[in-house]
Amino acid sequence: MQAVAERANVSPSTVSLYLRRPEAVAAATGQAITGAIDELGYVPNLVAGGLAAAASRAVSIIVPSVRNAFFAETVAAMQAELGKERLQVMLGHSEYSDREEESLVRTALSWAPSAIVLTGQSHSAGTRKILAAGNTPVVEIWELGGQSIDMTIGFSHDKVGRTAAEYLVGRGRRQLAFLGARMQEDRRANTRAQGFVQEALRLAGLHAEIIGNPARAGVELGALLLGQALERVPDIDGIACSNDHIALGVLFECQRRGISVPGDIAVVGFGDLDFAGSCIPTLTTIRPPGDLIGTEAARVIINHVRGDRSDSHCVIDTGFRLVERQSA
Repeated sequence: MQAVAERANVSPSTVSLYLRRPEAVAAATGQAITGAIDELGYVPNLVAGGLAAAASRAVSIIVPSVRNAFFAETVAAMQAELGKERLQVMLGHSEYSDREEESLVRTALSWAPSAIVLTGQSHSAGTRKILAAGNTPVVEIWELGGQSIDMTIGFSHDKVGRTAAEYLVGRGRRQLAFLGARMQEDRRANTRAQGFVQEALRLAGLHAEIIGNPARAGVELGALLLGQALERVPDIDGIACSNDHIALGVLFECQRRGISVPGDIAVVGFGDLDFAGSCIPTLTTIRPPGDLIGTEAARVIINHVRGDRSDSHCVIDTGFRLVERQSA
């Protein structure tokens, strides 16, 4: 750091300030420091800096699965914003296991992170206990309606399920089913399913089936679930899916069986993934604001790092959007 300071013609304390809070240093000075860092190949020792500050420049983000495009969008948005503040991301995935999430939280806390980001509001008693015992800011994302630990940013999955049911019922569909994967583990998908069933009953007195499978969500599983739905509800005419991959499998299987979509069966997905607007027929789906959740989470974390605690215990409802296309 001394060498960087000499090369940039500034004090070591200015270099230190720039590495911790780049916005606090004049633009020209920041450029000089960046140039010196590049020329010298300097890599800041974040562990040493964390020891001095009692908190590292790392943010721990724990998601259920790194394979899930929903969470990838959120993590990418967070990383982009946190990077502007020289905050680094430590990413872990729990595979929808509360026990694994607790293990990841314990490991993250050993690195004295600036914040911990958890997905959802369902955690083990051990996770809640160790987080309550410390003073690390916690941001829970992708879900509202549960018991918050600290800051919460997301939307109601119950409302998502109810919105899908309302949409299908409003289009005259009366024999309904919700198809989903891993709903014993994926509590948010299960909440959507329960909201779907309850809203169908409330709106039209309709019984709606929930057909789940413990396998990982995918196109093949969607085809399998449609087959099971047709066996249980032979005259089914409306389907909501726990995600767009399941919905795509339903569309493919309908084509194989000669079932018209939406003529015979209307299909609603969840996620608005890249293929939703280009598959045939295009997929009516519900879009969660994964990028907005990420940028909002980064914003409250950055505020805390800067000493602004006004967002403590905040609840931010990002909402969601129904995207109408051809499948329903």
